[in-house]
Parts: sequence; structure tokens; C-alpha cells
Amino acid sequence: MSSFSIVNNKIDPTRRAMALKPDGTIDENDRVEIGPTDVAFAEWAALGLTPPNLERMRKIRLARIVQQLRQRDYAGVLCYDPLNIRYATDSSNMHIWITHNPSRAVFVSADGYVVLWDFHRCGHLSEHLPLVNEIRTDGAGFYYFVAGDQEEAVAKGFAGQIDELLRTHGGRNRRLAVDKIEIPGLRALDAAGIEICNGMQLMEHARAVKGIDETNAMRCALATCEIAVAKMREVLQPGIAETELWSVLHAENIARGGEWIETRILTSGPRTNPWMQEAGPRRIASGDLVAFDTDMVGPYGMCADFSRTWFCGDGRPSDEQRRLHAIALEHVTTNMDLLRPGISFTELTKRGHKLPEEFVDQRYGVMMHGIGLCDEYPAIYYPEDFIPGAFDYILELGMTLCVEAYIGAVGGREGVKLEEQVLITEGGCEKLTRCPFDAALMS
Repeated sequence: MSSFSIVNNKIDPTRRAMALKPDGTIDENDRVEIGPTDVAFAEWAALGLTPPNLERMRKIRLARIVQQLRQRDYAGVLCYDPLNIRYATDSSNMHIWITHNPSRAVFVSADGYVVLWDFHRCGHLSEHLPLVNEIRTDGAGFYYFVAGDQEEAVAKGFAGQIDELLRTHGGRNRRLAVDKIEIPGLRALDAAGIEICNGMQLMEHARAVKGIDETNAMRCALATCEIAVAKMREVLQPGIAETELWSVLHAENIARGGEWIETRILTSGPRTNPWMQEAGPRRIASGDLVAFDTDMVGPYGMCADFSRTWFCGDGRPSDEQRRLHAIALEHVTTNMDLLRPGISFTELTKRGHKLPEEFVDQRYGVMMHGIGLCDEYPAIYYPEDFIPGAFDYILELGMTLCVEAYIGAVGGREGVKLEEQVLITEGGCEKLTRCPFDAALMS
């Protein structure tokens, strides 16, 4: 058990740390969790954006998890995925490190009881979160770096904690959803007679529909990303290295209280084809295309994921460069026009814009994908990649998606990447991204 103040394993409310207020603002001299800076709040106010009500957002997220648990008749869910922990608790601690050192976990019961296991001596970081009933700092980590050759013994002790929680909150229900877990932990839960169910499916479906506060948080994160991208555009000139240009996005995001960048995909000239190459030391030349995918986890942990392709220099883009951009834009806008509540994922695959044959072999991995704290369910595939029965669901009001296109022929010199982020509304979809396309490539 942790060394800070806990009463009967439950957090003493008099010891909760002050942090961001429900409206997202900060009281001076408060003890503060990570969050947006004054610069970000000022910029959002100038844009007419409303920050999320964090208290309400957290309650709605927890309610959606409980709804999914009851719908599936599970006693609880155990999460190790850092973004599922964030969704369930809004607790953020070393997310990137935790992805490969699974030391943190959260248990949510079907009656809404929340237990958070944090990294050692880190329990104080989540004291301010009112929906977390208990914070424990022992036992959830049993990977080799921390447990060595006693992995199985430590995992058995942790399974005992889970068993006790299930008996307390689930009665005879032994069905536990688990998103991901180290092998010793899975074996220990099995040995305890706990029935393991698909926790990633449950959490993805819980996270799929966004409430008003998540949508507001996403608008704020996108605004921050677009401000950073505008600063990238300002410094783009012949001679700058790809990595130098890419660093601007990181710096501006962090300065506003953003969190990290998921990938490092920014390329120029011949490195734009094929796609998915990472930013490198290449110096961008006049006349090059520069293409990037933001993949930015911004303020509130919300992902701002859009793509643009720019022309570098004062000259006129070639006919081929403008042709590639026009096809990419047509692909994205045509597919956006299909979006509406009730349409099935299979129908989107079947009715989606057909790529010209020369671009099929190097198509992007998905036509569209869900977005929230990161890339999320659903994945809408091209017909060539469709998996029958994998996603037999429909779009729902309040889902948020990214609609993508990569247009580059095998053996071609360059390629174009475009992507828009949208919200599913009663009338179809609302484009959340405001970042302009390159006027030179549109002419």
C-alpha cells in the first residue's frame, strides 16, 4: 500500500489534491495535474471554443464503461492499456513508459467501483480524482524488469487482489474483462477460477461515442494542433530538414499542455512515396511536396489526427503534383459525404470512393478510423482489405472519425496524404478540422 493518506484502502477526501477545476481552468497556487496552459486557454477563447467540463466528462466515461459491463454481464474490467486507464480514471502518469513497462492498472466493477494501481510512490498523482475509490501502488507490475524470476509469485498475489474485488463487487459472477496482461498474470487469473473475457472490445465500444465534453476537448486539441501546424508552415522553406520542421509540432504542442506525438511521419520529395516513412535529416528542396500526418496527442489527452501535403517554394506545382492532390481531396470528400448515423461499416466499404487503379497497390491501411484518445475503433477498410464479420456495426451519433487518403503510384516520384477529422451528427458529419489545404496545389 502507498505511503500517502488512505483510509481503509480508500482515499481520504480531505487529502485530495487540488487541480484543474471542472471548467478546465486553474486556481493560482493549486497543486495541478497535467493540463492546458494559459496560452492554450487564451487561444481557445479567441476562437470561441469551450473547454470541457472535466467532472462531467469523467462521470460520463465511467458510466459508459459500466453500461458496457452490464450489457455483457461482466463483473468488472481490468485494464493495463494506458489509454484505457486514462479513459476510466482520467489519471495520466508516464503513458509512453507504461506502454512497455506495464506497472499501472485499473479495475472497474459493474457497480462503478474503481481501483487504480499506480507506479510505486506515485499514488499522490491521482488523489484529486473523485471517481477513483482506491489507489494501490503494489502488485500490478509483474513483468520481468520489476519481478525478475518471481514473476509468477507476484502475479499470483495480484490475482488474489482481483479475486477479492470480484467477490466483493460481483458476487458469484466470475466474468472479468481484461484488455491486455502479461502471461504470468493471465495464468494466475485462470488459476483463481476467473473467466477472462475480451476487455479491449468492451473498452473500444465504450470509448466510441463521445459526449459533449469529449467533443469540446477534441475541438480544443485540434485547435492547438492547427496553431502548431500553422507555425510549421511559417518556417517551411527550402533547406530546412524534415526533422527540424517536424520538431515545431512537438514544441508547440508541449508549450500548450499537449502530451506527445504518436508517430513521426513527415516526408518530402521522393520520400513521400511510398508512404509511412519517418522524418529524417533530408533537406527539403524548392519544388518538393511535403506531406505529414499529425498523430498528435494534445491537451486533455485528445488526439488531433489530420494530414496535409504542401508545396515548398515560390514556384508553381507541376501538373502531376496538382493531379495527385486533386484525387486525394476527391477521395476524402466523397467518403465524408457518405457518413451518417445508421450506415453500416460494411456499406461504407462497399460504397466508398474507388481509387484509380494506379493507386490501389499503395492505398492507405484504412479508408477511415475512429479517433479519441488515440486511433480507436472502428476501422473502415478498403474492399481489398475487408474482413468479413470483423466489424458488423453501424455509425452512431457522437462518433468521431478520421477520413484518409494516400495517393501515390508504385514507382512514382511523389505522393499526397490528406486526412480530415469529423464528428457524426444527425445530418451526416461535421468537419472538425479547420486547417486549410495548400492553395497552390488546389489551383
